[in-house]
Amino acid sequence: SEASRQKGRLPGWSVMVMLSICPAQMSGEMATDHVNGNGTEEPMDTTAAANRSEHFPALLEAGLPQNVAEKLDGLYVAGLVAHSDLDERAIEALKEFNEEGALQVLVQFKESDLSHVQNKSAFLCGVMKTYRQREKQGTKVSDSSKGPDEAKIKALLDRTEYTLDVTTGQRKYGGPPPESVYTGAQPPVGTEIFVGKIPRDLFEDELVPLFEKAGPIWDLRLMMDPLSGLNRGYAFVTFCSKEAAQEAVKLCNNHEIRPGKQIGVCISVANNRLFVGSIPKSKTKEQIVEEFSKVTEGLSDVILYLQPQDKSKNRGFCFLEYEDHKTAAQARRRLMSGKVKVWGNMVTVEWADPMEDPDPEVMAKVKVLFVRNLANSVTEEILEKAFSEYGNLERVKKLKDYAFIHFEERDGAVKALEELNGKELEGEPIEIVFAKPPDQKRKERKAQRQAAKTQMYDDYYYYPPPHMPPPGGYTYPPNRGARGGASPARGRGGAGAPRGRANFSQRGGAGPSRGGRGTRGGGGGGGGVAMQPRGRGGALGLQAGPDASP
Repeated sequence: SEASRQKGRLPGWSVMVMLSICPAQMSGEMATDHVNGNGTEEPMDTTAAANRSEHFPALLEAGLPQNVAEKLDGLYVAGLVAHSDLDERAIEALKEFNEEGALQVLVQFKESDLSHVQNKSAFLCGVMKTYRQREKQGTKVSDSSKGPDEAKIKALLDRTEYTLDVTTGQRKYGGPPPESVYTGAQPPVGTEIFVGKIPRDLFEDELVPLFEKAGPIWDLRLMMDPLSGLNRGYAFVTFCSKEAAQEAVKLCNNHEIRPGKQIGVCISVANNRLFVGSIPKSKTKEQIVEEFSKVTEGLSDVILYLQPQDKSKNRGFCFLEYEDHKTAAQARRRLMSGKVKVWGNMVTVEWADPMEDPDPEVMAKVKVLFVRNLANSVTEEILEKAFSEYGNLERVKKLKDYAFIHFEERDGAVKALEELNGKELEGEPIEIVFAKPPDQKRKERKAQRQAAKTQMYDDYYYYPPPHMPPPGGYTYPPNRGARGGASPARGRGGAGAPRGRANFSQRGGAGPSRGGRGTRGGGGGGGGVAMQPRGRGGALGLQAGPDASP
């Protein structure tokens, strides 16, 4: 109306002019200079708004700063990651960074090769963790750390039809393999090998062709160092059968994978056993099972050593056996947290290193029995009388509450084990297994000990069979540690690592680790008796008197 036009509103003819303008021109002009009753406003960037995903408002509502939300949403739009790929944990972790740090994290995430990343939420969390570590140490990834040759990796995956899952801590090839390779159940214990001394810039394209010669691979896990972008120097390969794993050790141990670079390969043993010190000496096995079952889950057995002079008391420590490595690791973290007390006291907890499985061909020739839990009254004469009924003996050697029985023929040793294992001798049930012969490295250690005037019984050492809850197969502190419980670990490798790999020191980190000097539970697998304290891996000698030499 006339009155309306006089109040400053647009004249009627102007409406007609605007309608005559083409839509594209009108939208462009309105985007840069739209008009209202108060005049012009700031320009509106409709191009950026048009490029945002439908999840952009959700990122703002979650509390991300505007710039961070825009950067992450840009990854959505580019198809590098979907909003559904990131869980609440990843978004919350990103919010803990300042704006500059969050933007840098997203840049690193974008620049990462995500083609083989299956869990992108966990990968983003790994990038954030690595960023904090680099920020703390003031380090950056060098330009030379470019990772694997993706063309070769793609060619490998196309040829084998295996999958590859990449995280910030490892690269997992297979697991399970394609059905064309293997359709059975997950391989049992004894099918995994440990590969050490791997060149840091070597990846699956060189490892897989080597190890698949031994047999079908279930998976290969190459451990990565997120700070350097290179591997940590070691990997685990699981085969579909034990035979293939053993063949891989024969074929690949000391193999020169590059000029002047030899890798080391051995059977890997998943560790599900903990050494626990500072146990009251008056406690029985049943009491220990009951107490630790209250504070940990998955406890399957307790291995307890009694004092030779007083069978009513233990030696102040024990071994806790769990259902699997995962439950053992959870129990270890809980017991080491400082929040859990057993009988009102803190306990010392370390990984107990299992031994490497012996060569079946070697064990099939063993003619020596290891006998433990002997009463104080048992003498070598009593042992000779009991065991000579099953075959001619070469020698009998008793050491404290255990002994070695040497038969002339293996058949006699087999019969004695079958008939006497678990039977009482002088009022105590005895436990018998075949002793394991030492290897060449053990002989070298023996020479070193003899040079140090330490006399040992080095003919054989105790090896527990898989289905016998032993005492043994693991080292433990000598009597001075048992008086007040195990000494706290003082060495750099006190915490140990989740898996036993004989002869290799890398265990979950880039650098080497050594067993703690105070805690003897971290030593390599030797007999089920007091052992000479040594580092991780390999067998250890049994302490004996001057006449214990072979």
